[in-house]
Amino acid sequence: MAQPWPGHDTHLARADPRLAPLVQRYGPARVPIQRDRFRALAESILYQQLAGSAAAAISNRVRQRYGGRFPGAEELAAAKVADLRACGVSPAKAKYLIGLGNAVHGGEVDFARLARAADEQVIEELTQLHGIGRWTAEMFLIFSLGRADVWPVGDYGVRKGVQRLLGQKSLPATSRMQRVAEPWKPYRSAAAWYMWKSLDGAKEPGLR
Repeated sequence: MAQPWPGHDTHLARADPRLAPLVQRYGPARVPIQRDRFRALAESILYQQLAGSAAAAISNRVRQRYGGRFPGAEELAAAKVADLRACGVSPAKAKYLIGLGNAVHGGEVDFARLARAADEQVIEELTQLHGIGRWTAEMFLIFSLGRADVWPVGDYGVRKGVQRLLGQKSLPATSRMQRVAEPWKPYRSAAAWYMWKSLDGAKEPGLR
């Protein structure tokens, strides 16, 4: 598993003493970078609002239908809703996946260009696609493009981790999430990883 963003652990431990025990316990952030960017987005749609085990089972059935590998953009663009429904994909997600396949195969989404774009530009472009919201775009930035300073304030696990870090009784508001993470720049992606790891039995997004 990759350890991106050299120096992030030292920076975070020094920037905020509350993070130091987590850095010491878990070491450098080990983030699994998914280089197949189309698959990363397609699977993020599959995994939305499902337990990990259920989503993994559906993803496995999709791969079985395509000879044991995840289908490419052209293949999904040519798929029928019924084909994906037979794998357990919901009707809405089947339409989203086919739409994503069409957008990538048709050149509407250019991953090489996205890799050079600023974080907010990537989010703005991806959220134009049906089935992809800000959270999905942020996970793509972290786990596929390897961006170092993404702070997904809407992620439940990250919010729960910050709640524990601060010793609060309730989940912190968005404004509080933004303020507490200011000293963690430019490594807020790694800080998010530590928040996920701090939750007992938690599994950070991207670990399929």
